[in-house]
Amino acid sequence: MSALLTEISAAISRASGSPFSAAHSRTVHGGDISQAFKLGDGSRTFFIKLQPAARIALFETEAAGLAQLDAAQALRVPQAVCHGIAAGQAYLVLEYLPLAAQGDAVLLGRQLAQQHRVTAPQFGWIRDNWIGATPQPNGWRDDWIDFWREHRLGYQLRLAAENGYGGALQADGEILLAHLDAFFDGHTPVPSLLHGDLWGGNHGFLADGAYDLSCPSGHRKSESPCGAPVVFDPAVYFGDRECDLAMSELFGGFAPDFYTAYREAWPLDAGYAVRKTLYNLYHVLNHANLFGGSYVAQATRMTAQLLAQLR
Repeated sequence: MSALLTEISAAISRASGSPFSAAHSRTVHGGDISQAFKLGDGSRTFFIKLQPAARIALFETEAAGLAQLDAAQALRVPQAVCHGIAAGQAYLVLEYLPLAAQGDAVLLGRQLAQQHRVTAPQFGWIRDNWIGATPQPNGWRDDWIDFWREHRLGYQLRLAAENGYGGALQADGEILLAHLDAFFDGHTPVPSLLHGDLWGGNHGFLADGAYDLSCPSGHRKSESPCGAPVVFDPAVYFGDRECDLAMSELFGGFAPDFYTAYREAWPLDAGYAVRKTLYNLYHVLNHANLFGGSYVAQATRMTAQLLAQLR
């Protein structure tokens, strides 16, 4: 570990323009797919994520996604300091933000709506990225339904077939792909800037006022109040804003004030209650492909539920 910390310390020094030498580290929760730890020198602290060296592209796209969200000037995100390969491992260094589980849910809803008003000419993103540990294709498309059919549901269904998940899931999935238009009557989404993986574990709230001590520019963002929302671990692309709202409901949901504030800032179209199942099917299929088990059965039930709406 000492060689790794020495190399990462040197990279931080170069990126920040200020000498940094790691004095202490502590393993922390960093999600399901990366090792993570805090690294400090007594005055500055950083959040470090590790992957095998062959997966450096995952961190490259994460850093690019965070920069894309930061440029929207809506929701707060941790600043990416640097990334690279050290001692045979890929690393991503992020600004360390002390977070709390509860905070200003109303502001979270308003700022997400503000982020969604940042749009692009087409659906997709500048490069492919990852949803968890699964590649996520983002090739530009003019038509949202084509994008969702080819780059989201169709892609995950093909992975499921490769993983041996056939039967009703594949049969019903093919029918669903052929009839996606039926779910968009009266709904014409614009290509909104999406977080892309907005479940409860990928957001938090600032716990105190000591922000940006590790930001490369060295400045403090004291205008970010305690309790202000923060999002991280994105899978960024431009798509239907309902995708972020739908995923926020998938694993327990956010605070009720979040949904009220979002709808006040930008009301949802009729039909969202059905489309959220269509959008969350993508994430459940991804979990089926990553973890198998009950997620395969859940994806099969969701597909049948969506087909029942067509009758």
